[in-house]
Amino acid sequence: MEELIKSIQTVQADLNINFEAALKGNKAAARRARKNTLELEKLYKQFRKVSVETAE
Repeated sequence: MEELIKSIQTVQADLNINFEAALKGNKAAARRARKNTLELEKLYKQFRKVSVETAE
């Protein structure tokens, strides 16, 4: 679970960096930011599954 949380934090940090660059007009950063959101979606689903299993 700790590894999953670290992965989420890493991708979130990357998203923040790419989002800031995208706001300045960097199209490649916008593409990376969109990719980061897809990665976060998968990681959040994994987190939800693990947290429900842990709670049971």
